Amino acid sequence: MSKTANPFGDLTQILEQFKVPGVDMSALVNAHRKDFESLMAVNQAASEAMQSVARKQAEMLSQSMVAIQAAASNAGTGAGKLGDPMKQAELQRQAFEKALEGLKDLAEMTRQAQADALNKLSKRAAERLDELVKVMKPK
Repeated sequence: MSKTANPFGDLTQILEQFKVPGVDMSALVNAHRKDFESLMAVNQAASEAMQSVARKQAEMLSQSMVAIQAAASNAGTGAGKLGDPMKQAELQRQAFEKALEGLKDLAEMTRQAQADALNKLSKRAAERLDELVKVMKPK
């Protein structure tokens, strides 16, 4: 946000014209500014978390494709490598475990992002309540 273009500054000047006994309009506008900044920070964190999840999904897809290519190339070499039911079962088990591990990672990344966002919003809500109590106290 540019220091020369402060939308809250104009709002502060407008609201200060309306003298409401016991209410510090400047502090009230400042509280709204902090709310907006807090929401922007949460939005930025959510965006970064979504990018991390997308990177993890791309990594998982890439690893799966490498494994499929390796299995396909092994199918042409050696007599009955993939035709062996035990070998197929082992490859499926490994693929399942890898997929499950990736899903657990994605779930944890998502859970952590949500917890961080909730913590930031909860902190701001508590600050906001304190600010409102101070603003509404008679001077």
